[in-house]
Amino acid sequence: MNKPTILVVEDDAPVRNLMVTTLKTHDYRYLTAAGGSEAILLASSHNPDVVFLDLGLPDVDGIDVIRQIRGWSNMPIIVISARSDDADKIEALDAGADDYLTKPFSVEELLARLRVTVRRLSLMNLSGSADAAVYVNGKLKIDYSASCAFLDGEELKLTPMEYKLLCLLARSTGKVLTHTFITQSIWGRSWDRDTASLRVFIVTLRKKLESAPGSPQYIQTHIGIGYRMVRVE
Repeated sequence: MNKPTILVVEDDAPVRNLMVTTLKTHDYRYLTAAGGSEAILLASSHNPDVVFLDLGLPDVDGIDVIRQIRGWSNMPIIVISARSDDADKIEALDAGADDYLTKPFSVEELLARLRVTVRRLSLMNLSGSADAAVYVNGKLKIDYSASCAFLDGEELKLTPMEYKLLCLLARSTGKVLTHTFITQSIWGRSWDRDTASLRVFIVTLRKKLESAPGSPQYIQTHIGIGYRMVRVE
């Protein structure tokens, strides 16, 4: 895909200028908004490829901006906020954010998060759909139509729950899925014991999927938040 258009939503002028300068230097196109209402208007009228979103906006809280955009679009939203508590991250991710970067941040990390998101968009465009019949990531292959998963050509012996969990993570490759989202998707509810069960399933899935479960290549843990399927080159 061509260089994407980034919507930068930030009310702090120096931070906004830093982000814009970074994008310009790397030949990204961009739009800017200093408030939530303006951000929603620009998102709906210009359909940017990616949104950089601060949560502490002067008019509309960033969480509400995420929810409103998610009402009509799946455009990637990367939160960039000074709110560093796990509860804030979980709330943003549960609302529909794709990633969360805490201030202060480095330009290198900002660009790295953007590259990951753009790469995910490109792969989705190439496949034509996030629900393509076959998913391939490194040596991992999932044949959705046959309900089978393979690693380096060998079929993985997965339980129905392990397969369901693997598919859920794979369909959101590159995106952190919170404990609440995963347990609600799998069990239709989110209780403390479901989160404990989820950890057990992740452990057993890693034993079958990862050559070194202690240093996982595919399933990344975000402590206190959830899990992410990593794109393996």
